[in-house]
Amino acid sequence: MPFGQVVLGPPGSGKTTYCNGIKQFLAKSKRKVAIINLDPANDSLPYKPDVDVSDLVDLETVQEELELGPNGGLVYCMDYLEKNLDWLKERLDALEKEDYFFIFDCPGQVELFMMHDNLRNILHVMTEKWHYRLVVLHFVDSHLCTDVSKYLSALLLSLSTMLHLEMPHINVLSKMDLIEQYGKLDFKLDFFTDVQDPSRLLECQGSSFSKKYRRLTEGLCEVVEDFNLLSFVPLSVQDPNSMRELVVQADKANGFVFSTLKGNNPYPAEVMYGVAENLHGREIWSSFQEKYITEDDKVGNGMDDEDQDEEEEDQNVLLTRNVTERKGRR
Repeated sequence: MPFGQVVLGPPGSGKTTYCNGIKQFLAKSKRKVAIINLDPANDSLPYKPDVDVSDLVDLETVQEELELGPNGGLVYCMDYLEKNLDWLKERLDALEKEDYFFIFDCPGQVELFMMHDNLRNILHVMTEKWHYRLVVLHFVDSHLCTDVSKYLSALLLSLSTMLHLEMPHINVLSKMDLIEQYGKLDFKLDFFTDVQDPSRLLECQGSSFSKKYRRLTEGLCEVVEDFNLLSFVPLSVQDPNSMRELVVQADKANGFVFSTLKGNNPYPAEVMYGVAENLHGREIWSSFQEKYITEDDKVGNGMDDEDQDEEEEDQNVLLTRNVTERKGRR
C-alpha cells in the first residue's frame, strides 16, 4: 500500500522548495522518496522528478495550439491528466514495487484545489481506487501573518481547500525564517499557528476601515470560528526540528506511522499511539518565536506585560459579551 504527501498552496508559498528539501531529509532516515511533478507550468525544478506530467502534456504547446492563457492552459492540462490516469498509474506502479514514498508537487493555481473538480477527482481515484494513503499539506506563506486582511484570506483559502478536497489535511505556515522581513506581528506566533479567536483580528483594523468592511471581517471570522478546523504547523525547511515535526504529523495523518515496510516499523510505540508528545510539540513555534521574531515584534501593540494582561482580560469580557449577543440574535 503506497503512502505519500500531496503538496498544495498558492504560488510562491514554498511547495517546490519543500519537495526538494523533504526528499533530502527523508533520505537520511533511509526512506526511499519519489517526487511526482504534477505542475506542467513548473519548468525550473531544483530536483529531478521521478515522474513529470510535462512528459504527458506540455503547457506551452497547449497554449499555442488552443490559444489559451496560462490559467486556462493549466486547467486544460489537469483535465487531460484526469482523462489519462493510466499513464500516471503505469509509472507509479513501477515505483510502488520498490516501496517508494510519494511526494506530489501540485500546481499553485488556487482554482485547481479550491473550485475545479479535476485535481479532487485525481486524488479521489488515487485514494479510493488505487488505495493510496495520502495526506494533503497546504502551504501558506508566513508573511501573511503581518497583515490582518491577508491572514484572514489565508484562513479562508485553507478552510475552503480542506472542505473541497475532503482528505487528511495539514496546514503549513512556511518560510518562518523570513517572517520578520515583512514587519511586526500584532500577536504572538501561537495566535497565528493555533488560530486563537480570529475575532481579535478586528482589534488590528485601523479606523480608516468602514463599518461595512468591519462587519464583513467580523462575519468571516465567525465562519472560521464556527468550523473550528484550522491550525498551522510552522515550518522552515532549513530547520531540521520543524521538518521532523511536520513529517511526524504527516505520517500519522496518512497512516505511515503504523506501516510495516519490510518488517521494520518506522516509529516506536510511544509515538505511534500518542503516549509521547509530538517531537518537541509546541516547542517548535516557541523556538521560532525566539529565533525569528525580535523582542519588539513579539507583541506588536507595544504594551508591557501588565498592560497586556489587563487588555487581554478586557478583551475576554468583551468577547464573551459578543458571543452571548450573537447567540441571542440566532
